[in-house]
Amino acid sequence: MAVAHVTQCPYCIRSHTAQAVRKGATQQEIMEAIWVAAEMRAGGAFAHSSIALDEMD
Repeated sequence: MAVAHVTQCPYCIRSHTAQAVRKGATQQEIMEAIWVAAEMRAGGAFAHSSIALDEMD
């Protein structure tokens, strides 16, 4: 679920969500995976911000 959101693939998101629900995942568990994805993407942006900072110096 998290990787599908990081790659922003709507087909993967739909497929993984449907499968997770079929296997008994709760809405809270699904949202937790989505928040992990959000943290992964934000973490990458923060980590790579040093490149922009270096370029400005």
